Amino acid sequence: MQVIGTAGHVDHGKSALVKALTGIDPDRLKEEKEREMTIDLGFAWLNTPSGHVVSIVDVPGHEDFIKNMLAGVGGIDAALLIVAADEGVMPQTREHLAILDLLNVNQGVVALTKTDLIEDPEWLELVREELREELQDTSLANAPIVPVSALTGAGLPELLAEIDQLLTQTKPRPNVGKPRLPIDRAFTISGFGTIVTGTLIDGNFEVGQEVEIQPVGLRSRIRGLQTHKHKTEQAVPGSRVAINLVGLGVEDLARGYVVTTTGWLQGTLLLDAQLRLLKTTPKPLAHNAAVDFFTGAAQVQARVRILETKELPPGDTGWVQIRLASPVAIVRGDRFIIRQPSPSMTIGGGTIVSAYPGRRYRRFRPEVIQRLEVISQGEPTQVILQALDASYPLTITELVERTSLPHTDIEEALHELNVAGRLVFLTQSPPSDKGSLGGDLLVASIAGWQRLMEQLTSLLRDYHRQQSLRQGIPREELKSRLRLTAKLFNEMMKQALREGRVKETQTFVHSPEHQVVFTSHQQRSIDALITTFKEQSHTPPSVIQAEEAVGQEVLAALIEQGRLVKLTDAVLFDSETYDHMAARIISHLKAGNSITVAQVRDMFGTSRKYAVAVLEHLDEQHITRRVGDERVLRGAS
Repeated sequence: MQVIGTAGHVDHGKSALVKALTGIDPDRLKEEKEREMTIDLGFAWLNTPSGHVVSIVDVPGHEDFIKNMLAGVGGIDAALLIVAADEGVMPQTREHLAILDLLNVNQGVVALTKTDLIEDPEWLELVREELREELQDTSLANAPIVPVSALTGAGLPELLAEIDQLLTQTKPRPNVGKPRLPIDRAFTISGFGTIVTGTLIDGNFEVGQEVEIQPVGLRSRIRGLQTHKHKTEQAVPGSRVAINLVGLGVEDLARGYVVTTTGWLQGTLLLDAQLRLLKTTPKPLAHNAAVDFFTGAAQVQARVRILETKELPPGDTGWVQIRLASPVAIVRGDRFIIRQPSPSMTIGGGTIVSAYPGRRYRRFRPEVIQRLEVISQGEPTQVILQALDASYPLTITELVERTSLPHTDIEEALHELNVAGRLVFLTQSPPSDKGSLGGDLLVASIAGWQRLMEQLTSLLRDYHRQQSLRQGIPREELKSRLRLTAKLFNEMMKQALREGRVKETQTFVHSPEHQVVFTSHQQRSIDALITTFKEQSHTPPSVIQAEEAVGQEVLAALIEQGRLVKLTDAVLFDSETYDHMAARIISHLKAGNSITVAQVRDMFGTSRKYAVAVLEHLDEQHITRRVGDERVLRGAS
């Protein structure tokens, strides 16, 4: 099943020709019939002699409705360019032809209409020659030109035969298992609810299937499907489809939204692209120029950041980043058009090479241009390496989003890259064969992993220099400084520990070579303090007294090393004394006894303050629990 889109100047007979070919009037609006001019998209269909099922999208030709025209040609397989024999090539003929060329629509037929108005054969030949000149150097340079008359029917069989032959030569739409339907109409039918229509690309839809509307993230279910007003259980790529959606109103939807399966597509506000400016553009495109951006059925305002040069001259092609005013759901490889807002005109278009670049690039950077050139070549291994080199480790699901490659292609490419030793797998052993990778698998390129490790080791080195008496940086603080998700941080730490890049002591992370070294003066103060703690084992110095003796940083180091145990903001014990007290209390409780603060006080000849601190600390460690004025072992009845 394939889709043809009309193109051509206003009043050149596009709708009349579609009706003559199909028997269906594509002008559906009352205003269109009154004005005898197409305003919005119209739809019809036919079967060719050899059995091709063809959908036809009829577009408006008036310059005031060029935006509606763009919403209709984004998903076509071939073009039917229509030129009236009595007028020849006109302004919208050229603009529509330029749009088809920018969208790389390279299959088409030219219908030279209204031949019934021409009596002089030489005039027809002049118009034909003029058309040949206009088609030269465009994607439709080799399109056949067929004289026809919608009024008399002359030439219609020949036109239909050319369309038939054209579609026989046109490759069918690939099915990559990721269906997308850019919405070009949304309306309500009484008794059915909300209906959306569009051209289905990249996959199938089935009745009952759960779907998602992007970029807004709404969820729905397919109640029914129609193609050419016939119910179907499954819609296939390349078909015009009407979808009856459950639970959504027309007010929830808009032209340009995309119906797709759940969990893989999302909107973007920034994209990388290769942009070609038309030769007819009146002036160079300035950096950060405001434009209207069109892709699929979507239209948004945008700004174009030119990456290689100060500006882009007419007729030139360059690498750009496009910043969108509102999100659009697109994938790598989609085509787009840009128009100058005022005075309104089409000025260029191109191909999206990355829908989720992740960051805004600095201009005039050769490495950025090299990366974009590699991505544009489309080799899966190179595309994946570029994505991994430019980011933190990614899951397979995230790689699908970043690269727009099918899951199966990513699996094959990762297997190949793994065999070549160019990857680091974080969440499972490297795959032994293709088809064994889960969506949550975290993977990094060697370059991306080395960069992350350099960031980690640099952060630790700076921390050790500034906090030389600390055992290391607290684990949670390190995660925060690296700005990683909990899952990614935990998997990174496991891999870094396996590789011996870091060490972990309790909750502190440090470099393998890092050691806390005290000065001779600090060591003498420490020895004196520890002696005091042992001499006053059950009535030890307070936190304030300890800080006065050795200093705040040294005291913090002794606590981190476990030589002193801090029970409260005021109470410290040396570790040997605390361990001895805790063991005696636990032994007493295991004998089936409970214990009170007074009993602890008398057991160790200490004061109530210290007895309370020890028991509350045991509570915090989930060793004991309080029952009234007594403590029992946690878990004891």
